[in-house]
Amino acid sequence: MQESFLHYLWKFKKFQWNGAKTTEEKELVLMKVGSHNEDKAGPDFFNAKIQIGNQVWAGNVEIHLKSSDWYAHHHEKDPAYDNVILHVVWENDAPVFRKDNSIIPTLELKKLTDPQILRGYEKLLENPTQKWINCEPDFSGFGDFEMKNWLERLYIERLEEKSQLILKLLKTSANNWEATLFKMLTKNFGLNVNGEVFLEMACSFPFQIAQKLSHRPEQLEALFYGQTSMLDSDFEESYFQQLRNEYDYMKKKFGLNNLNVPPVHYFRLRPDNFPGIRLSQLADLYSKRPQLFSEILSCENKEEFYELFDVETSVFWQNHYTFEKEGKKRRKKLTKGFIDLLLINTIIPMKFCYGKFHGAPNLEKLFLLIKSLKSESNKVISKFNLLREKTSEDALSSQALLHLKKNYCDKNECLRCALGMKLLQRS
Repeated sequence: MQESFLHYLWKFKKFQWNGAKTTEEKELVLMKVGSHNEDKAGPDFFNAKIQIGNQVWAGNVEIHLKSSDWYAHHHEKDPAYDNVILHVVWENDAPVFRKDNSIIPTLELKKLTDPQILRGYEKLLENPTQKWINCEPDFSGFGDFEMKNWLERLYIERLEEKSQLILKLLKTSANNWEATLFKMLTKNFGLNVNGEVFLEMACSFPFQIAQKLSHRPEQLEALFYGQTSMLDSDFEESYFQQLRNEYDYMKKKFGLNNLNVPPVHYFRLRPDNFPGIRLSQLADLYSKRPQLFSEILSCENKEEFYELFDVETSVFWQNHYTFEKEGKKRRKKLTKGFIDLLLINTIIPMKFCYGKFHGAPNLEKLFLLIKSLKSESNKVISKFNLLREKTSEDALSSQALLHLKKNYCDKNECLRCALGMKLLQRS
């Protein structure tokens, strides 16, 4: 059993609370359960109101599987728990005292809980290692309306999660949204394999340097390649020599260093995602759109973004994937699929974060944009679609489902999930 089950019982009064008594046989009248504390620190419910015997108490409620957990978690040493007025437990195995040696009233739920609710909970979480998700047998039975509502809520959670990095970068960029966008975009140009490398590169010099060099894309390339140590080798290719000379000059001029930037990776990358290709496209983008963030704010539909990100590599990369090897000549533009990834992972989170920073994001427009993009295709999404036909029909759904699997299903957080709660209510 998890404490989250007891949180559920308390929050929704899913126990025999009429006529309930504390372990000291004092009658308990539940007037207000309090506000659920979703953070890890502090009591589980704030500002509860409870009558115990003839006395009305206002304060906090702490919940544990066993009352002795109070001492196991060292709450007796934490002043944040001094205002606990009731200790709610599944099993009372030890008395708990305040600093003044007065006993903290305890409510034991074990004998007050409907066995049918307990069976429903146990059924939901039985044999978790044998199922992909706990509600796997029941997933196909969820209605379209409840699924749609829950996925939209999950997607907002996903945006909030992505906002954490954006706000961190915004702070280190002195609240410069253009600089923050540059760092986020650079990270996502590197995809999963080189994302962190590209981000470290983007953070290794002031964004103002990139702005100064934006009128010459080859200088931006030299900056990007030099900061990622891609110019450390020695090739006779004239373009390589030109880039290295450019970088050596700007390294002295701007006092650049790349000590904290790890090397780029090629393993398991498709050639079109090789770092030389992506950084050249990034250089072309910022040579054409030096004030990119202001332009992004004015775009609303995917067609406008496809036009905005209509960029390609420099001529050298048309017949190269690396500096040392020449190949068949082909223009390498950003594909719509790649731009969709930028919209999902950078542009929409940035617009959401910017709107929230300045009052409130326009969720209706953001939802229209994300829903206009195709559902992502991976093992997680494919499995959800097998369990329930057409669960993911657009990028909002696929992003929400990825968030669901990682933050709820994999952690057995069924009682924080609207679908898990629905199953428990049916029991």
